[in-house]
Amino acid sequence: MKNTPQQLHIPVLLDAVLNLLKPKTGERYLDLTAGYGGHAQAVIARIGDGRLATLVDRDDFAIANLKNLESDGARLMHSDFYRAAEDIAASGEQFDMILLDLGVSSPQLDMAERGFSFSHNGSLDMRMDRSQDLTAAEIVNRYSEKDLANLIQRYGEESPKMASKIASNIVRSRAKKLFKTTNELADLIAKISPRRSKIHPATRTFQALRIETNDELGQLEKTLPLLPRLLKSNGRLAIISFHSLEDRLVKNFFREQQTAGYEAELAVLTKHPIPGTDDVHNPRARSAKLRAAAKINK
Repeated sequence: MKNTPQQLHIPVLLDAVLNLLKPKTGERYLDLTAGYGGHAQAVIARIGDGRLATLVDRDDFAIANLKNLESDGARLMHSDFYRAAEDIAASGEQFDMILLDLGVSSPQLDMAERGFSFSHNGSLDMRMDRSQDLTAAEIVNRYSEKDLANLIQRYGEESPKMASKIASNIVRSRAKKLFKTTNELADLIAKISPRRSKIHPATRTFQALRIETNDELGQLEKTLPLLPRLLKSNGRLAIISFHSLEDRLVKNFFREQQTAGYEAELAVLTKHPIPGTDDVHNPRARSAKLRAAAKINK
């Protein structure tokens, strides 16, 4: 039996997203990170027509698994969310609801060949868009020791001392043999940084590599200012982030809107972010934070 998107991936904070987006019959929906369609299916059920939905993802595997929604009329865009937002803004299209879910999906984590997780040994890849050239292996095997240390400290939020130690050991090890798999890298880090909690010592380094491979923060930073242009008056925007670097960008963007006075385009709907711990259905949602805003009717 073919997996449905719901079976492949449990949508994060679904009830909270629906409460904030408030989908109504006949409204238009833009999902800039549609993934496996969990949020989209629920929204489309409420707006009543798949043709009112535009679903974006840069992962070809996700796009293939959204075909059932395309057959119901949804428009699919195989693109990263920044390029999609830029193209849609240029066209003048606007929507009643926009969702940006910044997390790595369960299938990406669970498929060893994608290389996102050291829980499953596989190629050190981490590309969300498998057509791009840059992989995590390329970063690990080619970046200078200084650049690796800066990357692990900045994007992995690792201590300067430990980031330098990890980088120097990577460079020393790759001089003998290039890194090819997730386990090779995770095992090296585990040897030099003993586990002090339930969190694997390689977790922060893997986060840093994934962010760099996919330009995750750069994408978000360029996309945020475009979002008000994509919303109709009174349209709603929901953004789910999964680590402090993403959430800080979203929080600062919303704060700028709050303090912009008559120039503000958005009114913030969430005084405090809704935490993923509220999602009892999905243990992988525990680090999530949901923020929302609405287009000011001028």
